Amino acid sequence: MDLQNHICTYLNYCTEQKTLSPKTTKAYRTDLQQFSEFSHSEFTIECIREYISHIHKEFKPKTAKRKIASLKAFTHYLMVQDIITANPFDKIDTSFREPVVLPKTIPFNIITAILSNAYNYKKSCRTSYSKKCAVRDIAVLEILFATGARVSEICTLTPDAIDLDEHTLKIFGKGSKERIIQIENPDVLKALKTYHNEFSEEIAATGFFFVNKLHNRLSEQSVRAMINKYTIAAGYDRHITPHMFRHSFATLLLEEDVDIRYIQKILGHSSITTTQIYTHVAMAKQKEILSLKHPRNKISI
Repeated sequence: MDLQNHICTYLNYCTEQKTLSPKTTKAYRTDLQQFSEFSHSEFTIECIREYISHIHKEFKPKTAKRKIASLKAFTHYLMVQDIITANPFDKIDTSFREPVVLPKTIPFNIITAILSNAYNYKKSCRTSYSKKCAVRDIAVLEILFATGARVSEICTLTPDAIDLDEHTLKIFGKGSKERIIQIENPDVLKALKTYHNEFSEEIAATGFFFVNKLHNRLSEQSVRAMINKYTIAAGYDRHITPHMFRHSFATLLLEEDVDIRYIQKILGHSSITTTQIYTHVAMAKQKEILSLKHPRNKISI
């Protein structure tokens, strides 16, 4: 079997026929190339078993799971195309216990401090340029926390995806799945409208809603740097990522007794199982509250 050639054909199939996102296709390319190098371009049950054993030793469970899924998807393609007649995974046990890793969230008071610092910085700006940048920063931070959207989804928003009159945000998530999110907080809406007014020319020129100082699409790295800037200003020494805003959004809604099915829909999770991880975080918070704040602690007998 010409494994390299089949991998190239499969990746073209993923791009052109399955219309997978560039990010997903890149992950497939990395994973399959890694398997090809490990197996010396052989595709046998023994090679696959050894490779699975190897990645379990070398990578974290979540990464190993993804790499196995990539190889399974490729194998399915080979079966459909009649390149192989038997699925080697039928004779390979790929199940393993994946440890539950609780999502990292941001304490609510720190979210408040980050937003406050952004607004205060805007007030203190002495130049029109720095003030304009602060307006954009506020809009990005507000929309991250208001929607729970992934940073990649925020950075690739187009002008027609946001309807500030109808208070809606159209997001294309993983697998190009579309979802609509309502934005009803007046402060968030004001921040977005202010930003839109300030950057209307740049938005029209780039075709993206959030833009950088070079009049290009705002990058995910820029958002990370932005968050880091205001986190430091808030005097918080823990590293905060854009995705932690998403985790915090979901966990705080759950703590407010919002139905998990609504949270699933807002986050764009295809499976409720993915959303249920936040119930573990909420329970951990409950344990902390009851152990530290329960009034019974004040009774001494």
